[in-house]
Amino acid sequence: MEFINEAIQNYAEQHTGSESEILRKINRETYTDVLTPRMLSGQMQGRILSMFSKMINPQSILEVGTFTGYSAICLAEGLSENGKLCTIDINEELEERVLGYFEAAGISKKVDYRIGNALDIIPVLDGPFDLIFIDADKENYQNYFDLIIDKTKSGGIIIADNVLWSGKVLGNEGKKIDKDTKALIKFNDSINNDDRVENVLFPVRDGLMVIRKK
Repeated sequence: MEFINEAIQNYAEQHTGSESEILRKINRETYTDVLTPRMLSGQMQGRILSMFSKMINPQSILEVGTFTGYSAICLAEGLSENGKLCTIDINEELEERVLGYFEAAGISKKVDYRIGNALDIIPVLDGPFDLIFIDADKENYQNYFDLIIDKTKSGGIIIADNVLWSGKVLGNEGKKIDKDTKALIKFNDSINNDDRVENVLFPVRDGLMVIRKK
């Protein structure tokens, strides 16, 4: 994500709402104890997810890619009184840590946390979902979207993370494009040409594709 001007990024973060105590704890411990901590949403993106959720006040949220639970807690901030959040992750090694964070955040009763392959789990979920956040393996973004679109309420919002992929989606002349970049380029193009939705690609952090189902 180094392609975004560092000074501008810092200024934006300084003028964005701060993290709660539990989110600061997750942020700190993820960078201390967990591999690939850059997968964490962090303050700026977390506040964006929280803001979207609060604007929508969803009854039902689906998250594909829990990691250490930071983004799930942010999304849960906007849940309606009896709302539920289903979050899926394939890494069972983080389960105990994540459950502890959900308990500390006071959202355990609102969360359906599932460990397993999202490609197998999504088809058995009932839906419809008001808000969906995709932040998992990039090769399957299109597959996740294809499984999710019919489970998304009309007017519902789907947000896909990392769609700029550190600027790699622009391509590098003379350099081989890796499989994740190819998948994201294909996904971005597909969304832009899908007449079932309207979309805006926000150049925030590593890129957020915000999609509204018509």
